[in-house]
Amino acid sequence: MPNPLKKDDAHKLIDQLPADATWDDLMEQIYVRQAIENGLRDSEQGKLQTVREIRQKYGLPE
Repeated sequence: MPNPLKKDDAHKLIDQLPADATWDDLMEQIYVRQAIENGLRDSEQGKLQTVREIRQKYGLPE
């Protein structure tokens, strides 16, 4: 389950952008933040795979 949005966090994210930031810049920052939070949550829940497991899954050389 995604973490609920906290307005203060959204304001901080926006405040860190340069004055000439675009909507795309904001969306990229939101995406990065969401990806990091999802990764941390997966890590806490033990939902990790090694590089070797991923390479084997897709038939890639080690």
